[in-house]
Amino acid sequence: MGERRYSVGEPVRVRPADPPHHTRVPRYVRGHVGHVVVVQPPCPLPDDVARRRDPFRVLPVYTVLFAARDLWGSGAHIVLTDLWECYLEPAGEAARDLRGETS
Repeated sequence: MGERRYSVGEPVRVRPADPPHHTRVPRYVRGHVGHVVVVQPPCPLPDDVARRRDPFRVLPVYTVLFAARDLWGSGAHIVLTDLWECYLEPAGEAARDLRGETS
């Protein structure tokens, strides 16, 4: 458990992977860009726990905010999802802020 990779306010992309085992990544956020709003303490990765991986990984968890319109094409509300660090990657140049502007 080293340094946390992401900080509050940082755009992140959810990895689009569809593993053949248990995962806590909701399908509706896979491949989408959101922003970190809370950095939580490290917790056991549920994927590893469900698969009885020994030892299981303990990783930082991030609460990530998504605009509903970015997930479903409409909606004025937001969606918050807790995601483990291994589910995320840097969003890069194409990241959009909550107003829909390119950063």
